[in-house]
Amino acid sequence: MSMNRIVLYYAFTPLPDPEAIRLWQRALCEKLGLRGRILISKDGINGTVGGELNAVKQYVKTTREYPAFRKLDVKWSGGGAEDFPRLSIKVREEIVSFGAPGELKVDENGVVGGGKHLRPEQLHDLVGERGDDVVFFDGRNALEAQIGRFRNAIVPDVSTTHDFVSELDSGKYDHLKDKPVVTYCTGGIRCEVLSSLMVNRGFNEVYQLQGGIVRYGETYGDAGLWEGSLYVFDKRMHVEFSKDARTIGKCVRCKAPTNKFENCSNQSCRNLTLYCAECAADPSTLRCPQGCEADESDASSVGAV
Repeated sequence: MSMNRIVLYYAFTPLPDPEAIRLWQRALCEKLGLRGRILISKDGINGTVGGELNAVKQYVKTTREYPAFRKLDVKWSGGGAEDFPRLSIKVREEIVSFGAPGELKVDENGVVGGGKHLRPEQLHDLVGERGDDVVFFDGRNALEAQIGRFRNAIVPDVSTTHDFVSELDSGKYDHLKDKPVVTYCTGGIRCEVLSSLMVNRGFNEVYQLQGGIVRYGETYGDAGLWEGSLYVFDKRMHVEFSKDARTIGKCVRCKAPTNKFENCSNQSCRNLTLYCAECAADPSTLRCPQGCEADESDASSVGAV
């Protein structure tokens, strides 16, 4: 029986011809039978693809043979091509959509002027030395943090990555500018940009968790500073690092513990929200509890997409 895997990866590096990289990556993925999402810009590449194990290994090997991608940061996890609806490879102005392409500076060594990278072990050393003075700053959308986050982390009130610039510029985090701030995100890429935005705005001691939550979970599982499940952007929706993972999310209707996101059954809404299995089983309760009235299509629209 063949084994399947998913890889999550990125590299910040100047790319003079992003369109040529897109065509090469599409041909490579199609040849190997991979599916997933890849974004390419003049500043680098960001992707997650899945397929048969040997095919994914060949993909990583071939991609790293391109000189600019030799330091590609790769994380492996369970899953496969079936966890993605299709293969999507696009050229964008940014490989992470912060809406600040003019601020980001990239050279052959990666992002210029970002936070200091900390491996999971170094993060624990920092917390051991500085204690409660260390501030964990979530670099993901607020929805993702509902099911998992670092203990006592600050979770900015953002719906999209694009909201971070105005959130930082609001001044509500200025009191952290002289504290050791550790940014973290799923695989590390969002923090590459976020930490540089924070440095540009006068935060004096900014760190970023190298390899993100994924690398931390590989190192410490659920025996460290992480609590809950990790939200992922494919059909799996969430992953856990061990059988000891806590369920910290709460059903939007009855407050029961859950880590399962579902779409509201109202076709005019469809917001992705946390529901327990019992509330998700009935279209009348698979519905946002405030300001979202049932419609005639409720009965046929149970389930997440």
